Amino acid sequence: MSELNAIHQPVLLDDCVSLVSGALQREHSTVVDCTLGLAGHATAFLAACPKASLIGIDRDAEALDLATRRVAQEGFAERFTPVHAAFDEFAEVLDGLGKERVEAVFMDLGLSSLQIDERERGFTYAQDAPLDMRMDTSQELTAEQILRDYDVSRLAFIFHEYGEERFSRPIAKAIVRQREEHPITSSRQLSELVDRVVPKARRPAGNPAKRVFQALRIEVNGELSKLSRTLPQIATRLSVGGRLVVESYHSLEDRTVKRFMVKGMKADVPPGLPVIPDDAQPIFRDLTHGAIKADEEEIGRNPRSASVRLRAVELARELPERWVRIFDEESRETEPHQEHSREHRQSSGRRR
Repeated sequence: MSELNAIHQPVLLDDCVSLVSGALQREHSTVVDCTLGLAGHATAFLAACPKASLIGIDRDAEALDLATRRVAQEGFAERFTPVHAAFDEFAEVLDGLGKERVEAVFMDLGLSSLQIDERERGFTYAQDAPLDMRMDTSQELTAEQILRDYDVSRLAFIFHEYGEERFSRPIAKAIVRQREEHPITSSRQLSELVDRVVPKARRPAGNPAKRVFQALRIEVNGELSKLSRTLPQIATRLSVGGRLVVESYHSLEDRTVKRFMVKGMKADVPPGLPVIPDDAQPIFRDLTHGAIKADEEEIGRNPRSASVRLRAVELARELPERWVRIFDEESRETEPHQEHSREHRQSSGRRR
């Protein structure tokens, strides 16, 4: 397991442990790690909270196996339950385990070190690899299939929407032109294509392909729609005083998390009402007062922490029935662009 410690450096570990452990001081309390990865955060939570048990969810079967071995070696196996699932199956996982409420939920939305460092997973442009990008390798859709099948409009949409790429349409057109001659199957091919398209004078810092790779990863794994469906599920299963702690790494994720948390920190009344009824008081209490960021020391030690935004809230009171209905509806919603993607994949053959 020393190899795991070497490749996996949990981001903002002390802050995360402090925020999560505050809700885990009672006997038989439970924390759910929705993004178990290699269990760096999970083992720290279990070490800091001897009265608590942990449910670890991960859609990556390889990571789940390695994490389970690591937890056992650390001596926490009796307080640990691994579950192979995507985190938007949160409520279903708890139902299957007979858990009505939990005291804390943690999400680290960044790629795990395993996914980044394993060449064949194709998540990074830093080395040549097949364009896979699946977090759950049992699913069918890969980045290579997207580049092969999506038309110009659809490619441009995901590059702009999920990668905030200014040159989304020229890149999409170049992809379609190139695949007419030969398929784009490797990260090097894609990086070189983007490098040719994006004007050197108008590039952001870093590799010009990084936004395209981010967009493809989000599309392959349905990351934003899963996050939007998961957050309301979590809120309905927290105990009063329970905490939701989330680390995000790009603006789209952080915006989704922030919007969800801020909504619950506001009184549920029209503006200007002089007296706020008890039933309309905010449901969340802000624990981080904005986002916690990595300091220079942490960034120097772990460069992947440079973009992290850590936010946390505590459930301040029992959810009113109105909020339960709202969250139940939101947890079942499919974002329009994700539905469009699914329809596109079902209806399209190989497009040029």
